[in-house]
Amino acid sequence: MVSFSYGNSRGKGILVDLFNSFPAFSRRVEGLTLDRASLIKLEFGLLIPPFLPNRVEMITMGYVDLHLHTTASDGVLNPSELVRYAKAKGLQAVAITDHDTIDGCEEGLSEGERIGFEVIPGIEIKHSTGSMHILGFFLDIHHPSLNERLKYLQRARAERNPKMVEKLKRLGVDITFEEVVKASGGGQVGRPHFANVLLEKKYVRSFQEAFDRFLKKGAPAYVDKFRFTSKEALHFINEAKGVGVLAHPNTLGMNGYSELEKLVLRLVEEGLQGIEVYYPEHSAADVAKYKTLAERHGLLVTGGTDYHGMEKNGLDIGVGRGEMKLPYSIVENLKTVRNRSLSGR
Repeated sequence: MVSFSYGNSRGKGILVDLFNSFPAFSRRVEGLTLDRASLIKLEFGLLIPPFLPNRVEMITMGYVDLHLHTTASDGVLNPSELVRYAKAKGLQAVAITDHDTIDGCEEGLSEGERIGFEVIPGIEIKHSTGSMHILGFFLDIHHPSLNERLKYLQRARAERNPKMVEKLKRLGVDITFEEVVKASGGGQVGRPHFANVLLEKKYVRSFQEAFDRFLKKGAPAYVDKFRFTSKEALHFINEAKGVGVLAHPNTLGMNGYSELEKLVLRLVEEGLQGIEVYYPEHSAADVAKYKTLAERHGLLVTGGTDYHGMEKNGLDIGVGRGEMKLPYSIVENLKTVRNRSLSGR
């Protein structure tokens, strides 16, 4: 719903709802009488009357979530379900960013087109060392180089999973690889699906216990896997016409601002174009720090909930734990950078 908020000379507020066909925009006009304000015309949510050059503030009504997972990796909802859920919750756009795969993007894009909802094809790639993740947005999901590199990664993952099954068996766990595949719903098999089987068979009492006892790095059933370097990941994201963004920098374990800045500058040389500033686990101080860093080096600011569909503690798509609701302008900025890159400017 588009709204105009007016205040008259007595300081009383009058709220008038107009142009319901333009759900993404609103105007706040201060100090006007209703008669004068009613002269304002809204054309595609953009017209600012010439007599109000400094008194109109655009308010984005729709909001976005640019970090989401589906059953193509370790999420609970399939791509179509995720897209429908996002629209039902009032979002304007989402990015599907499954771990190391774009397999859910085509279904998500098709469902978005069917119901009139914007879906951005993306990915989240884990770095070869440490806890660095790189997000890619607006990927050409049919690009040959991107698909070739991801297929290589999937082959490495396929070799890893049976080894984890064997380790669990040696630890006395009655488990088969077929059970893990079934738990994945036909999508990419990962450790969360092992955890689901362990939980279902009552070897553990919680998802977290499965990781702590068996599956986390250093645990007895863990098997390391091949990962790309940041330079490799950013290269094929950019090559596939995408925009590369550093995900949730609070997980990097950096010792202070200067160390993080050095890392970001190196990543910029490798092709980084943005930082995920808004994230449920980022404190207000984190957000301020990462936003300053992005602005200082001309990087995009993005954000998302990292929603998997099974979160506890009240985390939900689009809002995190109630602190988010990111404006659509974030998507517009991503599009501007992508289009500039495609035009070679």
